[in-house]
Amino acid sequence: MTQALRHWRRTLCCLLPLAALLAGCDQGEPEKPTPPAKATTYLAVDWSQVPATADEELLNGFAAWRSACTRLAKDPVWSATCAAAAPVPMEAGAVRAFIGANLQPYSLRSAGKGEHGLITGYYEPVYPGHLQRTEQGQVPVYGVPDDLIVVALDEIYPELKGKRLRGRLEGRVLKPYDDAATIRGQGVNAPVLAWLNDPMDLQFLQIQGSGRIQLDDGRQLRIGYADQNGYPYRPVGRWLVEQGLLQMEEVSMGRIREWAVANPGRVDELLASNPSYVFFSTRPDSNEGPRGSLNVPLTAGYSVAIDRKVIPLGSLLWLSTTRPDDGSPVVRPVAAQDTGGAIVGEVRADLFWGTGQEAGELAGNMKQEGRIWMLWPKGMPLPETP
Repeated sequence: MTQALRHWRRTLCCLLPLAALLAGCDQGEPEKPTPPAKATTYLAVDWSQVPATADEELLNGFAAWRSACTRLAKDPVWSATCAAAAPVPMEAGAVRAFIGANLQPYSLRSAGKGEHGLITGYYEPVYPGHLQRTEQGQVPVYGVPDDLIVVALDEIYPELKGKRLRGRLEGRVLKPYDDAATIRGQGVNAPVLAWLNDPMDLQFLQIQGSGRIQLDDGRQLRIGYADQNGYPYRPVGRWLVEQGLLQMEEVSMGRIREWAVANPGRVDELLASNPSYVFFSTRPDSNEGPRGSLNVPLTAGYSVAIDRKVIPLGSLLWLSTTRPDDGSPVVRPVAAQDTGGAIVGEVRADLFWGTGQEAGELAGNMKQEGRIWMLWPKGMPLPETP
């Protein structure tokens, strides 16, 4: 290995926590230990092993998934299935027949907890704000910075599929971009889309990935995720637990906000525990749901964010979990139409609850156990997992 190549690979290791993925980054070529046997991620099951759902749930979930077929027309896995789904009438019998004939259910499994995993929720919040800086509105909502550089690492290292390196150029050197605390303290070279009244509103807006800003004149400004500063997301609730300020079972968006209101002098410290920072773009206002990573409107109750390393975007899933308010069952097909920095794992999903306060309460309290079946087109090879 040449000295120049060693230097380049060492630089990548320093900029990203990828040392385990870039073998021999800085230690030569050590002998690799034998990896443990991988757990089965996708276990083919018979439809009789998938819990039944009501006709209304079936039709709503199927409609949510089919709404994204325009985005999947050229997808080698889903194009033929989407074409076959187009003429299916919205009748429960016809939809059940189509799904049974065209899709094979796979129970998702994780190495740690088997078939059971964590199902959380998210929503589109509405926060008060202003188009110009005001005495109350001092918290900027930034668009994408002019100096943010994004590099797709898999163009050099195919084993890093989906990995992005973000930073800024200083001379000829690509340096890590500012972390969230630095951006909040020093600002950034980016357009300001709006001004919020409360720094916690911005934090929750970044966690949700999209939202609406209620302006003084009655209009709403809709914004959505545009990019990110390159740092891994770290939940602020985890910091509260580590500091002994909340118990793990207490953590919710409501409790985090209550703590921030009661401890205004420590809010900066709380926010600094999460180095990730999301930049936004404005979106057209409409009665549709916000657009997720697949760039289709999300459907309340039937769209989910997933870990795309396990579940490809556009997939149809079958979800079995419970509501956070009354514990009643939630069994329905859902569409994998979004992703999120905190959504990591084989049996892991974030259910979109809709817009506004009621949806926010459900999303903020949802930490339910659940199971997921991936409904995969028959005859198609399964996704390759890392």
